[in-house]
Amino acid sequence: MVTKAAGPRDRLLDAAQDLFYAQGPGVGVDAILKHADVARRSLYVHFGDKDGLVTAVLQRAVEEDIAWYEAALAKATDPRDRLLGVFDQLDDLVSTKTFRGCRYFATDLAFSEPDHPAHAETTAFRRRLQEILVRELEGLGHPDPPRAAEQLHLLIEGTLVRGATGDARHPGREARELAAVVLDQA
Repeated sequence: MVTKAAGPRDRLLDAAQDLFYAQGPGVGVDAILKHADVARRSLYVHFGDKDGLVTAVLQRAVEEDIAWYEAALAKATDPRDRLLGVFDQLDDLVSTKTFRGCRYFATDLAFSEPDHPAHAETTAFRRRLQEILVRELEGLGHPDPPRAAEQLHLLIEGTLVRGATGDARHPGREARELAAVVLDQA
């Protein structure tokens, strides 16, 4: 949500984050500037260009999303319940009317150039989430945390994609059942 009290840099970040999520990261600069109520010069002063703004929005999103996953894990103390609880939280998230899908997946699709700076941020997010999953699986005593983390990560991304399509009623619940099979290998 863009607020007038914020400075131009923060208004640009807020506006871009709102519009990228609602319309995709390919949204035009003019729409961002209008939504932020700032002059074009502010974009160039604070971010260099749209790619710099995209990168800054993703860096902010990574921190927000990692905090979301950590908060979801913190709702339980038992290692198995912590990990399964993530899928409960994902199901709640994807069931909202405002859910539009995974911003990292959308970003990867929007910028097909392999060297676009946005890809470094989407990769950083996935790496950090993978590290969290490995940490939790180690706490559970899983025999193969890296492999199990890959499996859980796949279930997480599948939940986000299925939630965005609206085809599945509760994809987080379905993914949770599969996640339990992965965790029960411990």
